[in-house]
Amino acid sequence: MLSYEKILIGELETNCYLIWEEETKECLVIDPGDDGVGISEEINNKKLKVKAVFLTHGHFDHSMGALDLKLIYNVDFGCSEKDAFLLDRQDETAKHFLKKEIQVPNFIKIDIDLDKIKKFELGEEIIEIIKTPGHTPGSVCFYNKKNKLLFSGDTLFAGLRGRTDFKYGSTKEIFKSLKKLMKLDKKTLVLPGHGDETTIERESRRYL
Repeated sequence: MLSYEKILIGELETNCYLIWEEETKECLVIDPGDDGVGISEEINNKKLKVKAVFLTHGHFDHSMGALDLKLIYNVDFGCSEKDAFLLDRQDETAKHFLKKEIQVPNFIKIDIDLDKIKKFELGEEIIEIIKTPGHTPGSVCFYNKKNKLLFSGDTLFAGLRGRTDFKYGSTKEIFKSLKKLMKLDKKTLVLPGHGDETTIERESRRYL
């Protein structure tokens, strides 16, 4: 059985998710916001075994806690290489959106290019990596078919899609990605990068 917990992180209220397989306690951390140390306290309280830290995309409000967690647990960091340029410029984007100087992590490399793998295993549970470009070139979603859970990052929200007005965004691509997501089981619970959960059934009325 797959379990999850949402942790609200940072000034932009990013949804970080811990997902784990109950029997083995193997855990994947998704989008750790800017507080890897705080997230580690919850991980340790639950006695979870972190297997990797993955990003749905490279924006600073989803990524800044990843390096701390990688170092604390000595695990791999996964993100699409297509979003590596966003990791490289976290300092300027954080300053722009937060209106202040902050210390950002120096990512030397991406250990797992999420563009190059199709799935990730937690015990007996399979997490599918669905490529969903549009919000950023390397945006991905994480899907567990068995439990009908979709971790959609900033591609799909309750009643909204991800913004595409950045110079690297693509409205055309995000609608292709949304149509791909709408093919999932209608009962799938959508757990976005910000805000409240929704379902594929609810959102399919908008995108089909």
